[in-house]
Amino acid sequence: MRYILLSVAVAFFGLLSGCHATSSGVDRKIRLPPDISGTWERYPDDWAGKDADNPQPPAGPFDLKEPYAKAYADLQKRKAAADLAGTPIATASTRCLPEGMPTIMEGTYPIQIVQTAGQVIVLAEFLTQTRRIWLDEKMPPADEISPSYYGHSVGRWEGDALVVETAGIRTDVTFHGTPHTADMRLTERIRKTAPDMLEDRVTIYDPMVFKKPYSFTLAYKKSNYKISEYVCDNNQILIDAKGGSHLNLGFKRN
Repeated sequence: MRYILLSVAVAFFGLLSGCHATSSGVDRKIRLPPDISGTWERYPDDWAGKDADNPQPPAGPFDLKEPYAKAYADLQKRKAAADLAGTPIATASTRCLPEGMPTIMEGTYPIQIVQTAGQVIVLAEFLTQTRRIWLDEKMPPADEISPSYYGHSVGRWEGDALVVETAGIRTDVTFHGTPHTADMRLTERIRKTAPDMLEDRVTIYDPMVFKKPYSFTLAYKKSNYKISEYVCDNNQILIDAKGGSHLNLGFKRN
């Protein structure tokens, strides 16, 4: 009886100290997932290129199948002509709509990551967006996922990397104007590369549209910046019948 009580006490204090007893009698530390919480800004500062208002795709041109390649090329021509005319084509943000996935992770503005035992939450300052990654859950069947701006994301820890799968992104949510089908899937590997550095390796899978998966890596640096409310009223921009946007200098607040 004395031996049993002693064994219970050893096991109890082992748990308190972050250890657990093994069959061989050797204690091993319980490994907790890395803490990726905090506010993060894209790094380096010139990641958007020469034209910050028109950043280029992060891994170069998209290799698309027809008819998607032609549709994308036509869009780029219309964008160039509209920019030259001073009436740029309205984007999701111009319309005060969420950026969606994976654009929210591009970090035009700072993002904040809140990590809990059951989920990882990504908060973007721009448009006060919220994305949720549910941990240790299975991806629901496609017909049970309601299409949304950020899709449905599930994640699991593999060593020091948070592996995330995302499905169910609305087809009207585009990444640099790239079309996609309802079957598009994203995978991410999010991990710290240094105490103050974070990376997100993203791959887009959509065999109907892309000739091969499109992969890119986003890098972030930790920041002391405090996320603020960023609400879009959409009362300064007029959008014409052709989708062109015009600055309304004579707007009035209600």
